[in-house]
Amino acid sequence: MLPPSGQMAALCSPTPPLPSSLLLLRRHCLPPSSAALLLRRHHRAATPRRRGGVPRCDAAAISSSAGSTLEHPVRRKCSPLLESALLPGGNGLTTHDWMAVPDIWRTAAEKYADRVALVDPYHEPPSELTYKQLEQEILDFSQGLRVIGVAPDEKLALFADNSCRWLIADQGIMATGAINVVRGTRSSDEELFQIYTHSESIALVVDSPQFFNRLAESFISRINARFVVLLWGEKSCLNSKAVNGIPLYDFKDITQLGRESRNALRHSREQGQQVVFETITPDDVATLIYTSGTSGTPKGVMLTHRNLLHQIKNLWDFVPAVPGDRFLSMLPPWHAYERASEYFIFTYGIQQVYTTVKYLKEDLQHYQPQYIVSVPLVYETLYSSIQRQISSSSTARKFVALALIKISLLYMEAKRIYEGTVLSNNPVKPSFIVYMVNWLSARIVAALLWPLHNLAKKLVYEKIHSAIGISKAGISGGGSLPMHVDRFFEAIGVKVQNGYGLTETSPVVAARRPFCNVLGTVGHPVKHTEIKVVDIETGEVLPDGSKGVVKVRGPQVMKGYYKNPSSTNKVLDQEGWFDTGDIGWIAPHCPTGPSRKCGGMLVLEGRAKDTIVLTTGENVEPAEIEEAASRSDLINQIVVVGQDKRRLGAIIVPNYDEVLATAKRKSILDGNNELAKDKVLNLLYDELRTWTADCSFQIGPILILDEPFTVDNGLLTPTLKIRRDKVTAKYHREIDALYK
Repeated sequence: MLPPSGQMAALCSPTPPLPSSLLLLRRHCLPPSSAALLLRRHHRAATPRRRGGVPRCDAAAISSSAGSTLEHPVRRKCSPLLESALLPGGNGLTTHDWMAVPDIWRTAAEKYADRVALVDPYHEPPSELTYKQLEQEILDFSQGLRVIGVAPDEKLALFADNSCRWLIADQGIMATGAINVVRGTRSSDEELFQIYTHSESIALVVDSPQFFNRLAESFISRINARFVVLLWGEKSCLNSKAVNGIPLYDFKDITQLGRESRNALRHSREQGQQVVFETITPDDVATLIYTSGTSGTPKGVMLTHRNLLHQIKNLWDFVPAVPGDRFLSMLPPWHAYERASEYFIFTYGIQQVYTTVKYLKEDLQHYQPQYIVSVPLVYETLYSSIQRQISSSSTARKFVALALIKISLLYMEAKRIYEGTVLSNNPVKPSFIVYMVNWLSARIVAALLWPLHNLAKKLVYEKIHSAIGISKAGISGGGSLPMHVDRFFEAIGVKVQNGYGLTETSPVVAARRPFCNVLGTVGHPVKHTEIKVVDIETGEVLPDGSKGVVKVRGPQVMKGYYKNPSSTNKVLDQEGWFDTGDIGWIAPHCPTGPSRKCGGMLVLEGRAKDTIVLTTGENVEPAEIEEAASRSDLINQIVVVGQDKRRLGAIIVPNYDEVLATAKRKSILDGNNELAKDKVLNLLYDELRTWTADCSFQIGPILILDEPFTVDNGLLTPTLKIRRDKVTAKYHREIDALYK
């Protein structure tokens, strides 16, 4: 067995010690001619070269202590279907016998061999891979990791952003039976250091030289890394001081080593010799994903192959993709939502195009995707962009567009009544007469408005559709989708399907189906998933329609938090129920009436930890108020607070461009064309009163900030959710002063 990573002495010498896997190939597996060929290639590639002062180890240079493997065979695991040829009798497996996530690539390669799977236009070099090529790249990367000594159950830190090579590295690591520990480049150095050390990672796979050099001083010098793999860019660009003594590989090094090793293994099998591999099992941990940390310290969520395979096998009910559909990918791939979605869609022969926030608008128009999987902020941004374009039109066009959109909103309201998709938590069945009157009225209203709604499609919505380019659906998850955004896209005919899940549930728990897309809900549970709502105080199960804490049980629920049994026991009981910490209710079943199709759908109203309890005993869910207030063009970001427990306050980051435009319109600028703070405050109060008028609670004192909440200042998670605890902690003195 390999010694612990802390005992590894990483070397980079002109004739580096052989990787344990090559030693074993020479001693136990390969005929002399094949072994000699592979070893010659290894030594030739391993000769270090100097370029710009940076030591280079172009092949397997690992610690001399790996030589101990000569006495004890190295333990190996493989993905049973993907690498079935490595197993005795493995060729008898069928394409439906998935036991590990990487198994899906064998099925996909057999079904969709020459279809384009990936398009990655913004990395150098730009990449386009077919399903067969993608499978081969994953196999090569996986075997390359074995060559340099990666063993099953070891953890490798994969700190990189979305790209085709991220996917190959992710699946290559999994296929060895190792566990990848994932995070993106926008996380702070300290957070990455904590994740690396807490997870006991033994090596580092990084995005680019620029990212590695950022980590060089504060991170690399403090960790034990057996080796570093660079996914993109040149090793010559790495900080020479930071890499001193650490074996370095780029993406091509690993895949080349893997390809040569696979050829040698193939030759050894032809000679009747076999290397012993164990199979990865469904209950093996596949990945460690650290939570975003909206409150408290991030925890390492252990997700198994079984957890992720549940998602792969059951998400088609919500996203009925067909071969040839195109998806646009822009979320961080380490996020459980993006990750499960990617694994799932590749089993249906789709084409995935990688994009970024910078190129999103351009790529939506250019690629015209059938689907985009994203967080609510993206749909809010698209909504705001459309509103700005309408506002900047001529007065006549603006009037026509806004009038037609309002008519479409009314048309959809009427349509929901007679289709039975009006959300209600009232379990009482309406009287037949009342229902028939409402149904008939709704049909009449819809019939009258339909010609104008159809006119709006031709005059306004077709242009919007062309710009957005989403022909089937936008899938929203990872946060709360504002109701006004939901209604708007429904009115203009762009389907947005809202879903719900957590990292701890792999992540999808529930989602709206294409033909039962009820606004305000997160839809029905995924197959084999149970949901219940319990009283926040007593834990008793509540009837449908009653609000409480949402609990989930199913195959997608995590194994637990890594090295944190106390936190695991707090959220996961002995019967397998996971406490989500979310407040919600389940829509009651009504066989007739305007809510007849809503029964069993889950509705969310906020986080239990976010609930503000006033001295009156009333519970306030800040999310409702924040969502309503954020509809204002003058408000960029808002956090509702309640420090004195008597009244609510708010921290607001204004949209100063809109504030100034409004001030000019109202002629309240001073002589220098500037706006006093008290006038900004008054404008914001007016906006809050306007937009939160229908909320149960109103805002009192306001704290205005000039600095927005960002990932860089630690006030947003990498998935762009506000870290409420960090915001209130940073500005606690100013908040306290508000109430005084």
